[in-house]
Amino acid sequence: MRLFAAIRPPDEVLDHLDLALGAVRGTLPGGADGPVRWSARETWHVTVAFYGEVPDGAVPALDDALADAARGTPPYQLHLRGAGAFAHRTLWVGVAADLAPHRALGAASVAAGVVVRGARADDETALDTRSRPHLTVGRAARPARPLRPEGRRGRTADRDGPGLSALVHALAVYEGPSWTVEKLLLVQSQPGAGRGGGPLYTNRGEHRLG
Repeated sequence: MRLFAAIRPPDEVLDHLDLALGAVRGTLPGGADGPVRWSARETWHVTVAFYGEVPDGAVPALDDALADAARGTPPYQLHLRGAGAFAHRTLWVGVAADLAPHRALGAASVAAGVVVRGARADDETALDTRSRPHLTVGRAARPARPLRPEGRRGRTADRDGPGLSALVHALAVYEGPSWTVEKLLLVQSQPGAGRGGGPLYTNRGEHRLG
């Protein structure tokens, strides 16, 4: 099964983000149904480590190793702040605060995957999530390139897709409420099985920090 370790912000943090996103959706071409595929709220999370496909038989050992990683990390504070785009398509909201405990938890979670046979952590993805923790809120549709006068396709004016740059700019000043991270989750991802054809995430383990 396809697995990753994650943190899920509490409802009050997600409520605050929901309101902020609702306020900026109307700035897109086409309004709230413009060319951004918004992630379903139940999928919102902060990835700590990504493991990819893990054999079923290796899952209990991975979950035990994650429990050890959680026990070795005291609870810590985070909040959501700012925004950006990966690869000119993926819209994310950033994570801020003293990130040293978060990075320590990420390193321990990556190590948990490496030591379990068959659960190989994706080093590039893990490095990215540790150095730039974030919560993905949507993905832009690939922009259509305008035709040149001679009929050949030219470069698009907005390489981040219609409206995505405006959204990043609008959310750059966003700052959400602080919360205490107390749990580390082991989550199964089933692409395309969730609401609206998005991913379906199912908890396979839940471990308290400290």
